[in-house]
Amino acid sequence: MTDTIADGLVVSLAYVLKVDGEEVDRAERDDPFEYLHGADNIVPGLETALTGKRVGDTFKISVPPADGYGEYDEEEIEELSRSELPGAEKLEPGTVVQLEDEDGYVYMATVARVTPSTIVLDFNPPLAGKTLDYDVEVLAIRPATDDEIAHGHVHGSDYDDEYDDYDDEDYDDYEDDEDEE
Repeated sequence: MTDTIADGLVVSLAYVLKVDGEEVDRAERDDPFEYLHGADNIVPGLETALTGKRVGDTFKISVPPADGYGEYDEEEIEELSRSELPGAEKLEPGTVVQLEDEDGYVYMATVARVTPSTIVLDFNPPLAGKTLDYDVEVLAIRPATDDEIAHGHVHGSDYDDEYDDYDDEDYDDYEDDEDEE
């Protein structure tokens, strides 16, 4: 039995995450959050704090921006003409949009401001520049399966690996499957 958190183990947590005193996320004991330790599935500061913890351990930690979602970067703001964004007439501040560049890379951004001629997008993670205050309970630890280690994430009980580990060829197959339905 694995009794302390280390790389290559699946960890189940209950937690409350607060930012600026306000709750922004929660995982309950009856519906825990699971992650693969050492696979960069969670913010670095929390992962470091969890290393060596045991089932039943509870703790509070404040994770500074540098060990969380990073510092807020003013250079991650971009102003685009409304004509460059499909559906621009429906966008309003706070809307999250997904954009793809010429090379096929996908980026998430939050609409920061809308003017009659432009849309201002913020590509910073929503919690960039924020201190993350966690209240954590370690619920379970288990060895990861070979597939989980190979894929770099937990495969839950409802996991379907048919479309896991995507590459362009898999995506094309998935589109073909949908076309047949």
